[in-house]
Amino acid sequence: MKRGGLIAIAVVALLLISVGGCLVGNYNRLVTGDQAVKQKWAQVNNQLQRRNDLIGNLAETVKGTATQEQAVFGQIADARAKMAGARTPEQGIAAGQAMDSAIGRLLVVIENYPQLKSNQAFLQLMDELAGTENRLATERMRYNEEVQAFNVLVKRFPTNFYATMFNFKEAIYYPVSEAAKAVPKIDFGGLKRP
Repeated sequence: MKRGGLIAIAVVALLLISVGGCLVGNYNRLVTGDQAVKQKWAQVNNQLQRRNDLIGNLAETVKGTATQEQAVFGQIADARAKMAGARTPEQGIAAGQAMDSAIGRLLVVIENYPQLKSNQAFLQLMDELAGTENRLATERMRYNEEVQAFNVLVKRFPTNFYATMFNFKEAIYYPVSEAAKAVPKIDFGGLKRP
């Protein structure tokens, strides 16, 4: 074989190796990003489950004092059932938002029963719930950061070709619920002036 033919074969082989390496490298980056999003979602889900368990205990504590507020307890039970049945991030987000709404209604009930605030079990549960809400907020933020990094990877050139080729889709963000965006109502009507 002539020297020119060997050079052509070497160039073609080098190009094939380069293209193959690029394909493998970008595929591996997409897989790594996808798994990182799933791991962050698992952390969010872990905190949602922790909150779900705490809310059940808190509801039982409040239920003993506020027996006429059964509608709120039903909503909490429904939200907990949705959380237990969630299998995808979309379902988990919907369940988390249902629980956010139920917690808001429970807090209104708590405000109407001041004697609860002197109950030691109640105070302990509220403290646990506050800590869990903080951890959950942190995990939601980390999840959304990972989703952003993955979505940029899926959309950025040239990885977008590989994402399409291997059927990688954008991940969903954990949105802020409409209830959380509402401006809190502050009422100083109950305060008496000296």
